[in-house]
Amino acid sequence: MGGPPSSQQPSQQNRFIHRFSGMGRFSLVWGGQVVTLVGNSVLRFSLVIQAWTVDHQVTQVVALSLCALLPQMLLSPTAGAIVDRFRKRTALQLADLGGLVAVAAMTAVYFLGDLHLWQVYVTVAMLGAAAAFQFPALSSAVPLLVGKEQLQRANGLLATAKSVADVGGPALAGLLVVTGGLGVVLWIDLLSFAVALLTVRLVRMDGDQPGEAGTRKRLGADSLEGLRYLFAQPSLRGLISVFFTVNLVMVFGFAVVQPMILARTGSDVSALASVNAGIGAGGIAGGLLLAAWGGPKNRVLGMMLGVVGMCVSAQIVTAMAHGVVAWTAAMLVGAMIMPIVNGSMQSIIQTKVPKDRQGRVFGAVMFVSQISSPVAMAFSGPLADQVFEPQAAAGTGLAGLLRPLVGTGPGSGMAAMLFIAGLLGAAAALWGLARRAVRHIDVLTPDLEKQPAGG
Repeated sequence: MGGPPSSQQPSQQNRFIHRFSGMGRFSLVWGGQVVTLVGNSVLRFSLVIQAWTVDHQVTQVVALSLCALLPQMLLSPTAGAIVDRFRKRTALQLADLGGLVAVAAMTAVYFLGDLHLWQVYVTVAMLGAAAAFQFPALSSAVPLLVGKEQLQRANGLLATAKSVADVGGPALAGLLVVTGGLGVVLWIDLLSFAVALLTVRLVRMDGDQPGEAGTRKRLGADSLEGLRYLFAQPSLRGLISVFFTVNLVMVFGFAVVQPMILARTGSDVSALASVNAGIGAGGIAGGLLLAAWGGPKNRVLGMMLGVVGMCVSAQIVTAMAHGVVAWTAAMLVGAMIMPIVNGSMQSIIQTKVPKDRQGRVFGAVMFVSQISSPVAMAFSGPLADQVFEPQAAAGTGLAGLLRPLVGTGPGSGMAAMLFIAGLLGAAAALWGLARRAVRHIDVLTPDLEKQPAGG
């Protein structure tokens, strides 16, 4: 055994270990998030199946998504302000407890034998409200658990947690819906929330103190503080305006992906589960890639080119493809890019916003970037049912014009919508990259090397 090989191997191992050093506490919280996200994914997929089987209307599925999104979006600024008033550990526990209470209430109603669709919508809305607190609490807790050089890696692992849920959730839900029914799904989700609460309880966070002690404004004014901070910074204002536009057009297309696949496969649940599993697998690969790589040095360039890649693969190619294998591959590539886009965005906020304001700013980011989503969702369902699907069947309008690209038959109208959304989303990202305030954000708004912990 020669000397050089043996000395080189430990050196490579040491470099790999050094990449992830100091992430033990984060790893425990991350593990709890994996469990609860899988539980929520199982429940969400089960409810999508139930909503579709009621009357095979896209509007029912989209309404379910709206029930989750609207409370999360509308409460985000206030949730961010409340998160900054608590220790991040406490805020995370309260968010998980809110989700547990919502699912517990639905479980009780289900086993009493009186569960109706409107009660499902109410439960999903309550889970969306809990998520409004969970996102700013978790995102602003990350800098308390890892150093600045590990932020993009940690964000990548968080994206991986969500993707693990996207892989395991649909597969597990498909099995449980057939063998055990919704009751078993509800018990699993309750257990997952308990695990998440326990892991957060076990972790200490350095510098975890409520912000601006003794100088807090009224909650309404505090809720607007994150929005004011975002819009007072030209580069952050430009960046979030691009995401508003990108979300508007991309969500318009993504809202019809699941019903499109169900329509094109004759309501084959296993086909939908396969595509969703592909999305999760791509997200896992992308999150692990970001964690190992550390993310692009030019975060804005990486983000915008990533959005273009997502639009081309997950929307344009998916709309033109036929068959489960092709849809799964196209969505997998798009999902693999998504953690890099989101992780870069989160790291920009984590490094350019003081820690004692991050809850409010993350709440504002959630609100502004997603405020366009309910509009897109509200229009996508009726447009699919009343305009694009009839046009595709008759060979008229935009759907008829795109027939050579998206094909014919049930679901081809929704495929046309997805194709159009992909073109517009890519154009929006390139428009953002052309804006100087966005392109040179690291020069115009430098990172905060030493962020105040509050007070």
